[in-house]
Amino acid sequence: MGKKGEEREMGMFFDGIIESMPLFVKELIAGGVAGGLAKTAVAPLERVKILFQTRRAEFHSVGLFGSFKKIAKTEGVMGFYRGNGASVARIVPYAALHYMTYEQYRRWIIDSFPGIGRGPVLDLVAGSFAGGTAVLFTYPLDLVRTKLAYQVVGPPKINVKGVVNTEQVYNGILDCFSKTYRGSGLRGLYRGVAPSLYGIFPYAGLKFYFYEEMKRHVPDNQKKNIMVNLVCGSVAGLLGQTFTYPLDVVRRQMQVQRLLASNSPELKGTMETLVMIAKNQGWKQLFSGLSINYLKVVPSVAIGFTVYDMMKSYLRVPSHDEAVIEVVTNKGNTQTSSLHT
Repeated sequence: MGKKGEEREMGMFFDGIIESMPLFVKELIAGGVAGGLAKTAVAPLERVKILFQTRRAEFHSVGLFGSFKKIAKTEGVMGFYRGNGASVARIVPYAALHYMTYEQYRRWIIDSFPGIGRGPVLDLVAGSFAGGTAVLFTYPLDLVRTKLAYQVVGPPKINVKGVVNTEQVYNGILDCFSKTYRGSGLRGLYRGVAPSLYGIFPYAGLKFYFYEEMKRHVPDNQKKNIMVNLVCGSVAGLLGQTFTYPLDVVRRQMQVQRLLASNSPELKGTMETLVMIAKNQGWKQLFSGLSINYLKVVPSVAIGFTVYDMMKSYLRVPSHDEAVIEVVTNKGNTQTSSLHT
């Protein structure tokens, strides 16, 4: 009896905390949890994809399964998660900001422009601006993650055939931040941010566009079904990524430019780099790692959207329609109060 009473009190305590949270805080928490779980689930594929994109020949030549075997042999299981600490450290605030600002932009647009439709174009615009906002705040962590993942470190005192560089340039997240900042200043921490923004605006917008548009065609009694959300999220991520992938390749090569051989031509602007990659490495390089990215995007975006919706339900975040009604009601109450005053 006492144990049940304690559980009830604990439940009431957590209920009180949840009810007292502002809406944007709930959305930040839901987005952060969703992003962290989704990114960790696909970390091994992300590591191999980065090695493909940055054209490390010893991995490019052996393919996907050969790359997995090489990493396992030279670096062990933890090699698949090299750079994942920086990745999660980035993705948690990134996803939190991305989902939260998407909801905030969406409500702001509806509140500021009452005549605008509630269709997929609204999600496209809100998602695009949310993606850009999240990138600007978290980009240095993405750069550090890429540099750490680019490193290939062999076992000490063992000459591993086929591994070109076994020198560990960076010893962790803080060391990478410090060396990058000392070498290039704040500008160095934002190297490659332009193609990130060019890519994230259409990708983030299209991702939310496709996801919300597909969910609109799902019967109301199935909208909280996990499998339905997984399928909608998978297709949304797949379609969104296909259109913007070359810019992701450009961004990765710009990020690791200083780690490449000294005789490599310097990569300057986004379009110049895009042309240079196509000219010197072939246009196929602009889609290098895309097959791996498909394998990664399907579970990553699907898990992200599904966990986000589950967390919203747990934290009692209102649905889009309910949130809009709340915004309009609050605005009406404010106007009424000012009239009485």
